[in-house]
Amino acid sequence: MTQKDPTPKKRANLRDVAKAAGVSVATVSRVLNEPGLVKKDTLDRVQKAITELRFVPSAAARAINSGRTRFVGALVPTLDNAIFARFLAALERKLSENDLSLVVATTESDLEVEAKKAKGLVDIGAEGLIVTGAAHTAEFHDLLDRTMIPTIITSYFDDASALPTIGYDNKAAAQLALRHLIELGHRQIAVVHGPVHNNDRTIARLSGLREIDWEGQLTTIETEISLRGGTEAAARILSYPTKPNAILCLSDVVALGVLFGLQSKGVSVPEEVSLMGLDDLPSSACSVPSLTTVHLPVSRMGESAAVALERWISIQEKPKAERLEVRLIERGSTIPKADRSR
Repeated sequence: MTQKDPTPKKRANLRDVAKAAGVSVATVSRVLNEPGLVKKDTLDRVQKAITELRFVPSAAARAINSGRTRFVGALVPTLDNAIFARFLAALERKLSENDLSLVVATTESDLEVEAKKAKGLVDIGAEGLIVTGAAHTAEFHDLLDRTMIPTIITSYFDDASALPTIGYDNKAAAQLALRHLIELGHRQIAVVHGPVHNNDRTIARLSGLREIDWEGQLTTIETEISLRGGTEAAARILSYPTKPNAILCLSDVVALGVLFGLQSKGVSVPEEVSLMGLDDLPSSACSVPSLTTVHLPVSRMGESAAVALERWISIQEKPKAERLEVRLIERGSTIPKADRSR
């Protein structure tokens, strides 16, 4: 039986490879970073030494030699909401195609935390940043001014923004949802939304709803963006003396919570009240009834942001604002008001 050597072997470094190949350290570095500039016989010797020594280049060393860390940072409010998970999955996939890695930081919708974590990402060498929404602290903007780091805003569209925005028109998305309920004949509508503090997306959606001129009444309810927040909102709605004909939730996760809350009290959707969300989460098509909603193109947003940021970093091409279209997804949770009297 062969005994294992108890002494751990030292990890090979650049000098070890250079010695084994009979070349300089600079030549090994050139093979790793610019192999097209190295003669074939030299390239073959260095690559042979790399294989035999099982040499793995250090990311830190590559960064020093090339001036590139090849990673970008993304700042999102939370990972608990599937909409951000879908966005990040598409973002990471497209960045990977361009040999860029992704580091994610969560902010819990706290702009002070966002500024602090953005600085942390810049300090460890992020080549670009992707952030959620257009509202940020003076400290955050000062960081961008000092470092001139390429930064793209997502989940928001504003072609007048100083930073490029790649996202959807939140005001238009909310208006599309409300108009659908109005067309179904609903006139008493409760609107359930997440916190407005530091959330320009929610503020824009509510602003869009208020701009629609119609003969009806909106009642707004603020809650946390979670299933629990939705169930609590449902309980509040059921306590009102006059019940709404329809409930519009400005996120699907809240709408699903409202659905569960209504069903737990024996309220039938859509026979007694129509219910609508906004996001188009995968789970919304699986609920009973399936949830009418507005599709937000978050996967495409992730892909577009990745491509735009990579070009900005690699060829200094600052992207233009890009508006991604939303669309109505009509399912089983909404019916015309007149159908309830049949």
